[in-house]
Amino acid sequence: MYADRRLRAHLLLGSALLAFTATPALAQTTPATPQSTPTPAPASTDDNGEGLKDIVVTATKVSTNLQKTPISISVVDTKALADRHVLSLFNLADGSVPSLRVATFEARQSALTIGIRGIVPYDQNQTARDGGVSVYIDGVALGKTQGLNAALFDIERIEVLKGPQGTLFGRNTEGGALSLVTKAPTGELGGNFTAGVGNYGSRNANFNIDLSEFLGFSFKFDGVYQHQDATVKDPLAGSTGWNYYDRKGGRVAARWKPFSGFTADFAYDYAKDDNTPQYSQLLNYNPNGYTVGTFVNPLTGTVDASPTLYLPGTPAGMAGTKCGGTITAGATTPICIAPKAPLVGVHPGRQTVADVGVPQQPSVDITHGFSANLRYTAAPWLELRSITAWRGVSTDQWDNSGGPERVTFQPGVSASTGLFSRYSLSYLRQHQFSQELQAVGSFDKFNYVVGAYYYTEHATEYAATPSSNQWNIDGTAYTIRSPIVTGTVTSANSGYQPYAASCINTLATTVPQFANSCQFITRASEAYDHNYSLFGNLTYSPMDTVHISLGGRWTRDKRRGQLYVVNNRADLVTAGTVSPFTFSNSISRFDPMVNIAIDATPDVHLYAKYSTGFRAGGANDRSQRFDQFGPESVKSYEIGLKTDFWEHRGRFNLAGYIMDRTNTQFDFDIYDTQAGSPTFNSHIEQTVNAGSSKIRGIEADLTLKPIPQLQLSASYAYTYWKAPSAVNPTLGGPPQQLYIVYTPRNAASGAIDFEQPVGGGSAKVRVHLDANYASSQYSFQLEPTKTDPSFIVNGRISLADIAVSANDKATLAFWVRNLFDRTYIYRRSAANSAPVLNYCGSNGLNGATPCTPNTLISTNYGGILGDYGNLNPPRTWGFELSAKF
Repeated sequence: MYADRRLRAHLLLGSALLAFTATPALAQTTPATPQSTPTPAPASTDDNGEGLKDIVVTATKVSTNLQKTPISISVVDTKALADRHVLSLFNLADGSVPSLRVATFEARQSALTIGIRGIVPYDQNQTARDGGVSVYIDGVALGKTQGLNAALFDIERIEVLKGPQGTLFGRNTEGGALSLVTKAPTGELGGNFTAGVGNYGSRNANFNIDLSEFLGFSFKFDGVYQHQDATVKDPLAGSTGWNYYDRKGGRVAARWKPFSGFTADFAYDYAKDDNTPQYSQLLNYNPNGYTVGTFVNPLTGTVDASPTLYLPGTPAGMAGTKCGGTITAGATTPICIAPKAPLVGVHPGRQTVADVGVPQQPSVDITHGFSANLRYTAAPWLELRSITAWRGVSTDQWDNSGGPERVTFQPGVSASTGLFSRYSLSYLRQHQFSQELQAVGSFDKFNYVVGAYYYTEHATEYAATPSSNQWNIDGTAYTIRSPIVTGTVTSANSGYQPYAASCINTLATTVPQFANSCQFITRASEAYDHNYSLFGNLTYSPMDTVHISLGGRWTRDKRRGQLYVVNNRADLVTAGTVSPFTFSNSISRFDPMVNIAIDATPDVHLYAKYSTGFRAGGANDRSQRFDQFGPESVKSYEIGLKTDFWEHRGRFNLAGYIMDRTNTQFDFDIYDTQAGSPTFNSHIEQTVNAGSSKIRGIEADLTLKPIPQLQLSASYAYTYWKAPSAVNPTLGGPPQQLYIVYTPRNAASGAIDFEQPVGGGSAKVRVHLDANYASSQYSFQLEPTKTDPSFIVNGRISLADIAVSANDKATLAFWVRNLFDRTYIYRRSAANSAPVLNYCGSNGLNGATPCTPNTLISTNYGGILGDYGNLNPPRTWGFELSAKF
């Protein structure tokens, strides 16, 4: 720890010295040239309005023309964000960029799953886990997926960097990187304001104000507010419903230019996002046609004190035949499943009102951060840079999206039976610090970037999964359990509000944090992370048309943590003693990059690239032992073509790649959905480095501007993958096939943009229409069940740039997302439609009982109900009024 603090101090001192010694003594896919300038540039430039705009990106740490950057990149600029009414990253889930996949983690808006080119995490939503695609804001990596769905501030562009970015961006970019670039202060007085209303009670507003430069300082202020009522209503009075959000935030940016050659950018942002998850629907019941049992004992005509299933059809007064539950291999116990509660319906189409009311309050995500970005031109061939940032996120998660749709029915004959509706609660806090130093420049026939990077974070989380509801004896009615319990907290006697004086929690004697907690704490963990790296990239151009780049990054990644509560116990390793499960790992690695780019003509650019990347290892706190796993890595081979044609009115980019991933991290999990089970509501998960995955793909982008008023664009991504098989460590048995989630074989998007001046002044009519398609895909790593294919159309029509005064303009717009109100299931599970097979472990043990390795021990039919799924948002629309001043 002392060494870490000392290194951090040295890096901060270096940043300060850099500042104080600086005195006057959407686009598409492409090769950095010796003329690339390291200074910031506008996101795009217009070719006299006749041809396509040049798009400027900073994917190589310098500002370059997209068409001359030898990387596969897509860019979503300010106009595209407005045209598609993108308010947060979740709005990109419709497939605006075909290679980029965005989905909720579980059903939750509070954490997003983001993937590129088949590198898509399944469950990185923990203290000691990461994804394979990193998100950056102005060059600062965001360490956790919680809070990623916060409202977007004044975004200049979003760069989607495809393929491993291990050299210049570092770890957790094996699939690529998502780089958000905000608009910097201009130093000129002006700004804009937008306000809008729409269906589902939606309303949004934002302002961006620039102040005039004063004494070398320029300031910019951004504010944003976004709201939408629930699209699926909750029958329980006082509950919020599902797919609700209320986001607000502010950002202050300052630019200081005390003299020529030195620029310092400072920014602070704060955002709060209140949201509820997407609703989980029961899509079918008993699809495999098992016999449905009854809980009524035919001998007594009543439900047993300990509810038991009987085969139907036994005459009243006769002894019934018990059935279902867990059946030992070779036994003759009849198979049956629990009946469905009468109040629960089967809904293959979209629900607008839930069948059963459950407590559902909004989750609360708060993100905040400060950054300092310093740049000093020390010489014509050298620019020194420093990026220093502190960031944090807190999430109070309240997810009751499952209701009775994800758990079997059991009669409520006592205080501990008939419980349902798993209220998934989580309280995460994360803080991070990062420091990056860069030297960037060019001389003669060389371009270079060299740098050093340090990152550290501390994350804590505790979670609980109480049942919020209880059935009556026959499933025709239910009650809401108290959020506050009396007496000692147990798995059956637990509430869902954090603390109350009446709650007695035995954890208080060992973990004072949970004194008077009403929740049965299923897990509590913390993790520390330290990452150090040195990197460099050198481009040599032996002639004006050939550019050879060599790069590399050395990384040392150190992580440690502890799981100090499991199932409301802190004596985990040694009974009676506070002894948490711990883990610690450290790796060093080098990621190389080779890129050869050729300018065949001024408008035709070719490249071939080899690169590597890795996703850090960690530990799974759902394993109940904090079992650790190693990093996974990828090698990528890519070729690309980027062309302008038709006098710059046409642009076609093509990329093909081969990626081989080793030590692939796969999650093996099991939810206990059998009501009345001793481990009811438990989620046990193991992460395993399962083997090698192969990913192959082609990406194509075409943009045409046949006339100045019309622009047409289309993008396509083909992705083929092959995942390994592995033995499930939670259940044992033979190897089972694994699946890569949220990766369609075919994905495409297209857009039409038309603009026509009207009235002889500055006003113009703008029409935008985009369509987005994705073929069916997997949404669970252990299930062969596929989601629906999707086809979503969005549109916007506006009367823009209406002159209000000599300098002020207004725009009136109507927008719609999901124009044709298409419904598709983006996340589907059949785990509750089939029995759970329990095998003897490969070590010859079933728990502590000897058995024959990998043989079937028992089959559990107790959790069978049917498929459940989450659906895409319905059609939303609204009006907006914007003003520039």
